[in-house]
Amino acid sequence: MLSPVIIEPMNQVNSTQKHTSPPVLIRVSGSHREIGQQIGSQTAAQVKHSLENAKSLLAKAYDTLQLTWEGAEIQARKYLPFAQERYPSLVDEITGIAEGADVPFDDLVVLNAMEAVTTDALHLTKCTSIGVNERRTANGHVLLGHNEDWVPEDEPDVFIVHATPDDEPTFLAMTYGGLLPNIGFNSAGIAQCCDSVYPSDSRIGIPRVIVSRAVLSATNPSEAIRHTLAPLRAAGYNHLIAHESGEMYNVEVSARNFALLYADDDIITHTNHYLDRGMQSVEDEPDELVSTRVRFHRARRLLQQTKLHTAQTLQSILRDHVNYPDSICNHAMDDMNPMTREKTITSLVMDLTARQMHVAWGNPCSNSYHTFQMDE
Repeated sequence: MLSPVIIEPMNQVNSTQKHTSPPVLIRVSGSHREIGQQIGSQTAAQVKHSLENAKSLLAKAYDTLQLTWEGAEIQARKYLPFAQERYPSLVDEITGIAEGADVPFDDLVVLNAMEAVTTDALHLTKCTSIGVNERRTANGHVLLGHNEDWVPEDEPDVFIVHATPDDEPTFLAMTYGGLLPNIGFNSAGIAQCCDSVYPSDSRIGIPRVIVSRAVLSATNPSEAIRHTLAPLRAAGYNHLIAHESGEMYNVEVSARNFALLYADDDIITHTNHYLDRGMQSVEDEPDELVSTRVRFHRARRLLQQTKLHTAQTLQSILRDHVNYPDSICNHAMDDMNPMTREKTITSLVMDLTARQMHVAWGNPCSNSYHTFQMDE
């Protein structure tokens, strides 16, 4: 019977970072400005470190991007009015993080608009998302899994946020550095995983991170989907959106187009290429997106082979090393190109029914999953 393949040669897997403790959990509440201030004050070191990493990345990639940090600040300011008009409360969160961490607001605007500012030249085939509803689990729970693949330097800055906004559902989410949280679930039974995609119709508008953070404020599936399709968005992610009822969707988004794909046979998966034929017509350089297709089919096959899943079977899929180093458990951190080197910096399985998040900090092949419980 097919099973996930775990390859552990000494010169490969053992080069990944091992964490002896879970990522930091912070608890915040209040207005959006207050939530941001509490995040910033409790994670100031992580916020500052992520800004240092972003500045270093732009400097190393200058020959490709021809973009200085000062130039990035100028570009990011063009996106801010669109975010301010549609989601002023989330701009307040960014403002609060800057105040709490004692960093310039303009720097955090760049960080939260980085994909737009670099016009997607940061071309990482990053992230794998999977899900099963109650018909395909041993205990009747709805389960989602996600590997967050990003530049290795940001791994130390991962943390978990338990937030209780005054005017929105409580949410439990993962983020890193100065980015707004967007991968997680809320007390209304809405969960989201985000996978980068590469549309050719990007424009100046609302940055993707802000749009995806807004999804965590939704109280039902249609509201969550509407947030992903906010007018005047700059581009888009694939948003894997699930509800505690077992409804699961991939919402593939670009700046001007979208496709809504429903779960098939009570399972769902997505990586970093468009699945919908119409969306493929606006995909930038699809011939470069080979490893994402390998991961997609591998993840789907592993989901299909098990009749009734558990959190542990999803964790096993997220540890898979077929097509190493560009595998589901990603180890492509030795790539010399600063714009394409990446690894899995955190892995998580969400039990939407139990309101639990199981998180492995770093590559899940080398690190244990730790359980975080939402308090409602």
